[in-house]
Amino acid sequence: MTDPCGRRCAQSLDFPIVMAFQPVVDAEARRIHGYEALVRGRDGASAAEVLARVTADTLYAFDQGCRVAAIRTAAELGLDRRLSINFLPHAIYSPEACLRLTLAAARAAGLPSDRITFEFTETQQVVDHARLREIVETYRHHGFQTALDDFGAGFAGLSMLAEFRPDTLKLDRALVDGIDGSAARQAIVEGVMLIAARLGLAVVAEGVERAEEFRTLRDLGVRFFQGYLFARPQIGRLARDDEIVWPD
Repeated sequence: MTDPCGRRCAQSLDFPIVMAFQPVVDAEARRIHGYEALVRGRDGASAAEVLARVTADTLYAFDQGCRVAAIRTAAELGLDRRLSINFLPHAIYSPEACLRLTLAAARAAGLPSDRITFEFTETQQVVDHARLREIVETYRHHGFQTALDDFGAGFAGLSMLAEFRPDTLKLDRALVDGIDGSAARQAIVEGVMLIAARLGLAVVAEGVERAEEFRTLRDLGVRFFQGYLFARPQIGRLARDDEIVWPD
């Protein structure tokens, strides 16, 4: 028997994880806006390799462990910006119960909840929308922000945007890749920016690798960017403002 967060399962998570941090940059202010925490294996394993080791029995413990590790590590590294953490909606039975460790870790680290954003992805087909809505509303109640990740790559993006009203929308690499030479992608992003403005959402373009992509997205009104063009994820450290590579 487990509690709503599967605490018994926490004892069966038999592989170590570490956190890497990739900056999200603000093109208007020309500084780092925040960092996304990305799980890695202590042996250098990628996120995909780590996730492949997660079973149904360790899913809850993995989700909880990543949250706590992200908060503790970022605080130890002197975080003074926003922190984004990915979460697995299907790993959560009771939102209130599953937030206890997160809230405790944030309090212990001196990190206010309004500086933490929880990201969920539309590439995971969400069958139980009522449960996800409860999760999002619970997080907001405690002061956290939410972000819809990988927008444009998965299931029912616009309907999820309308139903869950995240604070931030992250454009998937599928829309970003080659946008400088694609009138169709430009038209789609232009439409997304209009919707985001009407709904009061921040927009982040992720997976930006080329200066031409950055310039096109910036001209379309995108302010926040994430990708190898600016900085790669780093294990155990937070990039500084003066380390960001600006294409112009």
